[in-house]
Amino acid sequence: MNITVKLNGIAQTIAVEPSDLLIDVIRDRLGVKSPKYGCGKGDCGACTVLLDGDVVRSCLVLAVEADGREITTVEALSMEGPNDVQRELIRNNAFQCGFCAPGVTLAAEELLRRNADPTEEEIREAVAGNLCRCTGYQQIVEAVRTAARSRRKKAGRKRRPRSGRKGVKS
Repeated sequence: MNITVKLNGIAQTIAVEPSDLLIDVIRDRLGVKSPKYGCGKGDCGACTVLLDGDVVRSCLVLAVEADGREITTVEALSMEGPNDVQRELIRNNAFQCGFCAPGVTLAAEELLRRNADPTEEEIREAVAGNLCRCTGYQQIVEAVRTAARSRRKKAGRKRRPRSGRKGVKS
């Protein structure tokens, strides 16, 4: 059967089998390599993509479920060079091997699109589904916090008041 998806802004029609996983179609047939096959169970986050703007594990999604939907991979964020989240992750040396980088980046991007001023706890929760064996996540949290601050500044928004929350810096 044929499905049509919008992958990183480009409409594509492709023949799939009912049992084909989205990760396999993205990587093997559409040639986008940033989602990686990790655990195959949705636990590690290496296969993370955005499906209609929401974080999903592409190893758990059948390709037919994506028919008529928009898929975003990390490549779409940097079509004109690294975006603010990517720049801050690089600046904060948030990754060593980079295997988790696409999933973490997309999770952070999705968080900042729905919450311009996340707390440290909210940032940690957003990236928690992406296993990283190289870092302690602190650099990732700092990078996302800095990217959020930068976006708020560009948008002319101020930080929302925090009443008695621990671990939150301005």
